[in-house]
Amino acid sequence: MTTFALVGVGVGVGVGVGAGAGAGPGLGLAGARRFGAAGHGVALIARSTEHLAHLTDELRRDGIEARGFPADVLDPATLTAALHDAAETLGPVEILQYSPVPRADFMKPVLDTTADDLSDPLAFSVKGPVTCVNTVLPGMRALGRGTLLFVNGGSAVRPHPERAGTSIAFAAESAYARMLHDALAAENIHAAQLIVSGAIRPDAEHSSPQVLAERLYALHTERGGFRHFAEPMPA
Repeated sequence: MTTFALVGVGVGVGVGVGAGAGAGPGLGLAGARRFGAAGHGVALIARSTEHLAHLTDELRRDGIEARGFPADVLDPATLTAALHDAAETLGPVEILQYSPVPRADFMKPVLDTTADDLSDPLAFSVKGPVTCVNTVLPGMRALGRGTLLFVNGGSAVRPHPERAGTSIAFAAESAYARMLHDALAAENIHAAQLIVSGAIRPDAEHSSPQVLAERLYALHTERGGFRHFAEPMPA
């Protein structure tokens, strides 16, 4: 068995990404179900042990082998340890999805943003992904395959002056992920980005958790280009 590792399962309800946030718990759980149904073990990585226990219980009721591994995306040591534990417990990580939900204080107006205000957003959206990729990459190379999935809001491609921290940090994450796409393609390791510009809602035609989970699974199996959009960006 190989592992689908989901880094960042939010604890809020109804979290959208139009404001530059990441994937909320609806998408996280739907994605875990989709990859688990395909036969992968599921490793959920987030800060709240209580929330992880609740989600893994739900997945196990569906017959999915799932475990929670507590870690903080702002703490590289805990991220590295969690991913190592996941691989040892469930099998090598074949698919990594990085989609934690940014904090509200990352979204200050650009003219109110100081250099210090960017420390956590950049750690969240750049150092976190780099830590995760460097941890799982040896296992993917040993398998001879792998997928790196990055989920971002619309500010990753269209910076918003009222949400400076996420706009800057998501742009940096996008650049890193694009370089991975180019550098790892020859090794059968596919890096892709899904931009979700609207709110994730159960009734959304293109951005419901289930539809987005299918898109992410298709990015893993079809291995097309780098950047994909859940729906056209509004003008």
